[in-house]
Amino acid sequence: MTSSLTPVTPTIHSRPVYAPLEPRPGQLHLIVADGEGADAVIEMLDKASDRSGILAAAHVMYAPGPNGTDLSSQLQALGAAQFFRAPTIPALLPRLIRVLADAHMGSQFYLAGTEGLIGQAEREIMKTGFPVGAIQKEHRGSTVRRVQCVHCKGITENVASDPFKCSHCGLNLFVRDHYSRRIAAFQGVNIDAEDPGEVPQSVVRFK
Repeated sequence: MTSSLTPVTPTIHSRPVYAPLEPRPGQLHLIVADGEGADAVIEMLDKASDRSGILAAAHVMYAPGPNGTDLSSQLQALGAAQFFRAPTIPALLPRLIRVLADAHMGSQFYLAGTEGLIGQAEREIMKTGFPVGAIQKEHRGSTVRRVQCVHCKGITENVASDPFKCSHCGLNLFVRDHYSRRIAAFQGVNIDAEDPGEVPQSVVRFK
């Protein structure tokens, strides 16, 4: 494998940090990934001493990444007990919510791929009361961000540039590193509130 953990530099307390997935014993192995996150899942299973046991109790959910990466065939070929491919993250989440309704303590959760996918899946898992320690997260692939405008509360998906225009209210937003687990999004703040029209040149910060 040539892929590796997407580097994240911790800046403030709320900024998520990630680590390589590790195989753990569990009654259910719920694996949720998008894009290059499939590579992280495959590498995790390559490290497992009980690979067949994990796969026999695994439910894998996958969506292509925002950059078009689709490794669903590699994940399906692993032979997990259940495999589901969704065209998008919003289409994947209802399936995740249904599976969580029947999950029991002792389940292990593996989230891999973009921060948008990881954050939204983690939010749904935590709603059910599972301990944070049961959730592993590995960021792979695209660094585009899911951003909430703090002014209109609208969320813009796959933000690559900073500053950018809110897709809901049109304000010019600066993308902060502050992250809310409750809404699974970074925060965007109006950059020209005091001097309307004085907006720095937008640059691509997230790819």
